[in-house]
Amino acid sequence: MDLLWPIKWLIELILVSFHTLFSSIGFSFNSGASWVLAIVGLVLVVRAALIPVFVKQIKSQRNMMLVQPELLKLQKKYKGKTDRESREKFAREQMDLYKRTGSNPLSSCLPLLLQMPIFMGLFFVLNDAQRNKAGVGLLDAALAQSFSQAEIFGARLSDTFFGSDDLNVKILAGTMIFLMTASQFITQKQIMTKNQNPDVQNSQFMQTQKILLYVLPFVFLISGVTFPLGVMTYWLVSNFWTMGQQFLVIRNMPTPGSPAFKAREERLARKGKLQIEEPTAAAEEETKKRQQPVGKQRAKKKKKQT
Repeated sequence: MDLLWPIKWLIELILVSFHTLFSSIGFSFNSGASWVLAIVGLVLVVRAALIPVFVKQIKSQRNMMLVQPELLKLQKKYKGKTDRESREKFAREQMDLYKRTGSNPLSSCLPLLLQMPIFMGLFFVLNDAQRNKAGVGLLDAALAQSFSQAEIFGARLSDTFFGSDDLNVKILAGTMIFLMTASQFITQKQIMTKNQNPDVQNSQFMQTQKILLYVLPFVFLISGVTFPLGVMTYWLVSNFWTMGQQFLVIRNMPTPGSPAFKAREERLARKGKLQIEEPTAAAEEETKKRQQPVGKQRAKKKKKQT
């Protein structure tokens, strides 16, 4: 049984539904425009469904930033201890710290990983359509042929960079690969330069982010030359969504202590909207209560010394 069958069926449902919609409002039935817009519609549906995951990702990333000082203390605690017991204790305490704070060092990859079945499902749908093979759902043989033969800028949606000698395909595929790679790099770069606290630049989390800065664009670069233009269209539109979404989050909900956070405070200050919380009477009273026992203890020590 094909494990991707439900995903392929759902992809075909969304694609055919949007294609029918755009064909009914004036776009040519067999045009690349109607099918590309259908792919854009697929992106909007998938990314809208992933918004809760993205919100969870943002919270997890913030928690990772806040937990870095504790994590650095933990690393110093076990620095130089290479015995098995110490390594196990370090791993256990680290996992407890992540669990207690709701952090996840791999949170940046989660939305991409969740979309991989969509990428693969769309790839196989296009691969079948390229051979004029009907899909598993609403994409019948006629629609499959229309999809595979639809052209954008003189290149078919089923063409790949290495699978065609047509110059139009090479230029379009190369341009899309470049844009995919650049958008992924920019998205990751703006997280590192604008939304990170400078105090944790040398933390393990930041080292992971630096690796992702170059690994993820490299993945797009390698994968792009083998994927059909239809799949790359989905990937490119999804990357632009991610880049725009990330820009809005960094601008409006930046990590405390980051350059973006300071920039937001400056914008609010210029508009007179920056609110500085004043300590309340209850908070002041609580502070006095906490300080009082310390004062008594010090006083007792002084009496004993005299």
